[in-house]
Amino acid sequence: MNNRVLIKNLRNNIGNTITIAGWVSVRRNQGKLVFFDFRDASGTIQGVVLPTSGAMEEAKTLRPEYVVAVTGEVVKRGEKNVQHGKENGDLELRIGSIATLNTAETPPFDVTADTSGINEEARLEYRYIDLRSERMQKNIRMRSEFVRKIREFLFRKSFAEIETPLLTESTPEGSRDFVVPSRLHPGSFYALPQSPQQYKQLLMVGGFERYFQIARAVRDEDLRADRGFEHSQIDLEMSFVEQDDVMSLVEEMMTEASEAMGFTLKDKPFPRYTYREAMEKFGADKFDLRTEEEKGSRVLSYAWVYKFPFFEKTDEGKWAFTHNPFSRTVEEHSDWLLQNKNIGEILTMQYDLVCNGYEIGGGSIREHNSKYLKKVYEVMGYTEEEIEERIGHLLKAFTYGAPPHGGIALGIERILMTLTGEKYLREVQAFPMTRRGQTAVMKAPKPLTQEQLRELGIDVLKRKDEKNS
Repeated sequence: MNNRVLIKNLRNNIGNTITIAGWVSVRRNQGKLVFFDFRDASGTIQGVVLPTSGAMEEAKTLRPEYVVAVTGEVVKRGEKNVQHGKENGDLELRIGSIATLNTAETPPFDVTADTSGINEEARLEYRYIDLRSERMQKNIRMRSEFVRKIREFLFRKSFAEIETPLLTESTPEGSRDFVVPSRLHPGSFYALPQSPQQYKQLLMVGGFERYFQIARAVRDEDLRADRGFEHSQIDLEMSFVEQDDVMSLVEEMMTEASEAMGFTLKDKPFPRYTYREAMEKFGADKFDLRTEEEKGSRVLSYAWVYKFPFFEKTDEGKWAFTHNPFSRTVEEHSDWLLQNKNIGEILTMQYDLVCNGYEIGGGSIREHNSKYLKKVYEVMGYTEEEIEERIGHLLKAFTYGAPPHGGIALGIERILMTLTGEKYLREVQAFPMTRRGQTAVMKAPKPLTQEQLRELGIDVLKRKDEKNS
């Protein structure tokens, strides 16, 4: 529709006859007059069909959620008819003609109201309808705007946006992997990335120095209000930096993006607490520094937590990393690592960014020396052969001139939860999973056909509890 005018631009067309296209939100039949609220992606407007209009017959057939093209004159309302507090409440479209582009069944729930109280399964089954609601439109568009501002900032800072593979190697020492069978290599599997961690470090070895991507991360972990199988992260890495360089850049980025979107920051610069200080002061390594009054307004309280313990004991009595095994120790503890001394006291150059009670990001200065990285795995009980199997490629890469480097991954959904005030991750994702790990709208997971299984060389074994069902 080359002559279509977006609703947000109607104010520039007062007195003109124009055409809008969108959905019928509300229809009110008042005898000789028929009123409508129309919406498109840019806004809403009230339209009226007068008795003398040739559109009256078509108007009587319209129902909520019909898709229409409407032609009419944009007029300024008289003062007594202005709908104060309503978008375009001082304007009206006097309709001359209506073209019905598509009809619609009665929606399973009212999208002109807040849908947060609607049954979750219904909302996700009809997610494309739920997304029409004002709140969901606002949330998803805010997500897009936030990501755009982050991209613009990083491009100005000379970062290159580089994609890393989605099909990669399984890393059993992290969360559970989602695996993908290989048709060309029967019996072997790819894993979907839990993060681009090793690839972004290899990009530093490759000489790019400043990398970022809006990365998809997939982890088969227990689902919670702020955690799902899939999430997106602002993933960045920098060469020739120290811890303060990364933290300062991220602080500048988050400050600029947050304030540009109309939010107020409680503290600038962001407060910094060591892990020990945070635990002593707040009893946790994520906390909310806002007052009760500030919690009801657009105030964001960012803070850093750093100097985390590197290792913790597992239930089996072995050592495991607290964040990731690729971090460097603080300088004064590097000898402890090599000498296998005071393992529980070793601190790492790991830093987390928290906001309004959520951990929204984590990063570290990485270990770029093969000797130290290998020692981390030895402390965790890996044999020489297991170390080679897990990270041999990275150890080899580091022998070819790896620069000192560090970075961070910031969770986009967690950040958007702080910006929107939402309590559930699903409210800031377009098509989230259900609490039972099933996809929205489409039906997954589901069995493969026998033909697919044969092609992949896979036999599916039933669990004992399924055999008798």
